[in-house]
Amino acid sequence: MEPIAERFVSELVEAVNRHDLEALTELFAPDYVNETPVHPARGFTGHDQVRRNWSAIFAGVPDITTEVTAMAVAGDTVWTEWTMDGTRRDGAEHHMRGVVVFTVEDGRATAARFYLEPLDTSSSGVDAAITAALRSSVRPT
Repeated sequence: MEPIAERFVSELVEAVNRHDLEALTELFAPDYVNETPVHPARGFTGHDQVRRNWSAIFAGVPDITTEVTAMAVAGDTVWTEWTMDGTRRDGAEHHMRGVVVFTVEDGRATAARFYLEPLDTSSSGVDAAITAALRSSVRPT
């Protein structure tokens, strides 16, 4: 028998790939809490926001597909690594990569820490990225 957390992930991937907004929303508890540590203002509570988010995603990227490329389960916590790909309505490619750490109870997500970001296809290497990150984090006194 498949553990609850793994079944949740499988059902979530299937719902996204079928673009089944109802099935997807039902996989999140009504009081679901989403934290986005890198972008704290993007955090939210409630599966109604999950519905609004995915409704916009399905409308904006009508051919979106997803895959979980890695997963680890510890009790009611499941670490997942995601790829999401598609084409936006304006013809631009849409690629997301990252990790989502879910808390799953009774087959539904009750919380997540969300680290999914747009894929950076720039040609700048690690040195340029470190320099840019340091430059943007330095505040004048």
